[in-house]
Amino acid sequence: MIEKPLTSGDVDFVTTLHGEEQISFVVLMQPRGDQADVLLRAIDDLAMGELKEAVREGEEPEGKSARQPAELALEVSLEALRRAGSEAVGQVIEDHPLDKLKSVVDEAEADEVIVLTAPHYVEEFFHRDWASRARHKVGVPVLKLFAHSE
Repeated sequence: MIEKPLTSGDVDFVTTLHGEEQISFVVLMQPRGDQADVLLRAIDDLAMGELKEAVREGEEPEGKSARQPAELALEVSLEALRRAGSEAVGQVIEDHPLDKLKSVVDEAEADEVIVLTAPHYVEEFFHRDWASRARHKVGVPVLKLFAHSE
């Protein structure tokens, strides 16, 4: 599960987690929704010392306008995984992402879930981040990794 395009560092990281073992990925891209989380994202930006990013949070596309950038981010990420030698398919999910994650884990008989995300300090503190919530839902190990930035 990702929330932004994978960087080359992210791809290297996730494709080498299991050594030389051949890995296939089902990537679920979670676009920014209509959630009232602009304040939480701004707090995270401030905690990371990224003042300019905190100010720009209100300018980021959300809801329906976030769908097209999410689809593009997903395609870029899938292509990067394929170039690294992995099988990769994916989809953008908007409604009930944890339910979709659970069904994908079951259908694909996944061994683990990787949640690749930026730090979300407030949500993590209260265990409301995607990885914490997925651990109670999917029935397989959930690995939370922090995304690289380029």
